[in-house]
Amino acid sequence: MKYRRLGDSGLKVSELSLGGWITFGESVSDPQLVRDLITLAYDNGINFFDIANSYAKGGAERAMGEVFKDFPRHTLVISSKLYWPQSDDVNDRGLSRKHIMESIDRSLRNIGTDYLDLYFCHRYDSDTPVEETARAMDDLIHRGKILYWGTSEWTDAQIQEALDICDDYGLYRPIVEQPQYNLIHRQRIEETVLPLVEEEGIGLVVWSPLASGLLTGKYDNVVPEDSRLAQKDWLAQNLLKEDLLDAVRMLKPIADELGVTRAQLAIAWTLRQPAVSSAITGATKISQLEETLKAVDIVLSEDVLEHIDALFPAQRESA
Repeated sequence: MKYRRLGDSGLKVSELSLGGWITFGESVSDPQLVRDLITLAYDNGINFFDIANSYAKGGAERAMGEVFKDFPRHTLVISSKLYWPQSDDVNDRGLSRKHIMESIDRSLRNIGTDYLDLYFCHRYDSDTPVEETARAMDDLIHRGKILYWGTSEWTDAQIQEALDICDDYGLYRPIVEQPQYNLIHRQRIEETVLPLVEEEGIGLVVWSPLASGLLTGKYDNVVPEDSRLAQKDWLAQNLLKEDLLDAVRMLKPIADELGVTRAQLAIAWTLRQPAVSSAITGATKISQLEETLKAVDIVLSEDVLEHIDALFPAQRESA
């Protein structure tokens, strides 16, 4: 495993990380399988594990936290996120000071840890002043409940607003942004977010590098009944488009010539960006994770990158 600095911070994260979205506590409910997957990741050098309080309604935090007890805490980089509603209560959502202070304690209890390495604002909250959110995050750092904070799926203008407020008031800045970034979803990130984070020293930890499995080729001919896109209609509507499927099919000869799988190729393509500190992967099977782990050893030539860009131009953004 290789490690990269998270932006300009001193924190180092593994190039591949393991996340809990739609897996742990949901599609992966067997505690032994959860343990086996996380242990395999850890034994192969993955130190960054990404969760959110909304994943399986806290189930991912609890399931992953149970396994984290097996490892020395200082060897782990654990993140969680907040924003989405946790109940029907009007204040149990968003990025208000109240919700931040209550959510961090709930997440720490679920995971079974005294602190989080990273705490993400899972979306931008138009109902809460950014200064209120930034001050609350700064307070959590001073109290030792989190070490760093970041954003997820924020625009460049929203990130810049947070940076400016933190600079004006002497608050701890966000050091990381977590966007979706892959061969299909690339235009917004490359045109607007990348220039900002590179200038400001913010790291990117990107989710869905395989576009919910589409880039693996598993949907070339059929939609497997047990697959993510068979179970999540909203994902299927965005991804199961014939032009995208054709491009994925044409990616296979490129991967074959390199002696790698399309999944490994797609992840290696994501990691070609110096600003990307880590690619967050998911797994429901040991074999999936074993395949993914090999992606860090792949180096892509300029010719290969040009062929890939021809198949997946940045201008063709999925809806």
